[in-house]
Order: sequence, then C-alpha cells, then structure tokens
Amino acid sequence: MDAGNLAEDARVEATTDAATVNAAERDSGAGETHFGFRTVPLAEKQRMVDEVFHSVARRYDLMNDLMSMGLHRVWKDLLVSRLRPPKSARAFKLLDVAGGTGDVSFRTVEAGGAGTTATVADINGGMLGVGRERAATLGLADRVEFVEANAEELPFPDRSFDATTIAFGIRNVPRMDKALSEMRRVLKPGGRCFVLEFSRVDVPVLDAIYDTYSFKLIPGMGRLVTGDAESYQYLVESIRRFPVPEAFAGLMRAAGLKRVGYTPLTGGIVALHSGVRI
Repeated sequence: MDAGNLAEDARVEATTDAATVNAAERDSGAGETHFGFRTVPLAEKQRMVDEVFHSVARRYDLMNDLMSMGLHRVWKDLLVSRLRPPKSARAFKLLDVAGGTGDVSFRTVEAGGAGTTATVADINGGMLGVGRERAATLGLADRVEFVEANAEELPFPDRSFDATTIAFGIRNVPRMDKALSEMRRVLKPGGRCFVLEFSRVDVPVLDAIYDTYSFKLIPGMGRLVTGDAESYQYLVESIRRFPVPEAFAGLMRAAGLKRVGYTPLTGGIVALHSGVRI
C-alpha cells in the first residue's frame, strides 16, 4: 500500500466522532491505542514515545525548522499573540505542557513584560535538558522553569496558571482526555487553554503534495539530520491519526473547557484550538 492510501485510511479513521475518541482515551490502561499506524497496548505507548524524543532531542529544534520550512515559528508566534502576555510587570504565569526544549515558553516571556514567567512541563528528561541549556544561553533561566512531569498527572495546584499551552505534543499523550482535564484544572478561572497541533489539509492538490512530502521526504530528512528515520516516520503517522478539528474540539468540551473553538492555519496543515476555564 502506498503512502497516499495509508494517509487516506488514517484520515477516514480520524473522523471518529468526539464521543468515541473520548471513550478510547478514558481507557484504564488495559486497552489498545495507536502508535503511528500501529496498534499497541495503551500502557506501552508512553515508553515508545519517550524513546522517540530521547533519540531526537538534540536535533529536535533544527528538524522543526527543516520539516516545516520555518513555518512552525509563524504558528508559534500566532499562539503567543493569542496568549497576549502583559507588557507590564503584572504577573502572568504560563504552563507549557509537553513543552520540551522550551520554544513556546521562550517566545512568551520575551513577548511579555517582567512579570511574565513560564513553566515547561515535559515527561522527557532529554528534551528538558536541551531546554535548560537554551534558557541559560538566552539569559532566561530565571523566568522559565523546567519540570519533569506527566501531562496526565500534572504536579501543580488547582487554579495556579493564567494560561496553559501544548504545541505539537497532545497527539503523543496516551490519554488526551486526561491531559486536557489536567490543563483545565490548573487554570485560574478565566484562564485560557491553547492547543497547537497538526490537522487536516483542506486545500485540493495541497493535500496530495503534503502527503508525498510527509511520507517520502521527512523520514529521510530525519535519517540525515538525527540518524533516526523511524522516529520521524512515527511523527508523520501520528499526525494522520490525530482527530479532525471538530472531534478534538469535542474532547476539549468534555474536559470542561468553555468557548471552545479552532482556527485552521496554512491550508489546514495546523489548527490552533482554544478554550476557557469559566
């Protein structure tokens, strides 16, 4: 089966309605889930994802630039503009879940005033190590904290952050519904949750070009830059398994978030989802 057929099959499965997606994500751990196009025990997915990011941590940011042709910077800047961190000394606390090397957090504190701080929570120590090094290099170590934590069990008090974000990370979480509920739990009332994630290309012709680029070129690029094609094959496949925007919006609503919406970007390659804790 060629890449186009695989991608189309995955697109069909990803149109699953929100209730079904939510039920699958609520599984106690004894069930199955997807790791790319493979079906794996739910309890094993986190270990497999950890191996992917340990393998690519040192070259992760470079690969983001290469794979997206720099567009990930535009998408993240749009996310930060929606966060609207205050330019003043007024306190603004961001929690960036699965924030890895700190890219969104650095952009946020640089856009905000002296009162803007960020906490990066990530389960992968290798990614956090790279992030801490970057923070020191940028002179932001006093404003960006790095915490090793599971997105499904965040070690922070209720109502402790002004905003929560997760950029290109939610699809790697075994139980997305738990992560979204946790991101809501730690929000202050009125706080906003943003999810930036790959989506469904909705422009004719572009979808075929995007599939060819993703399946034929990105794994090879990963092999050249990181020495690891398999990890990038997984990342490409995981994008195709991710729920369509409206189904994911249903997960956000089920997690208790209100005023849920999403904005497709770059022909639907990416979507910026948002919700509010009331």
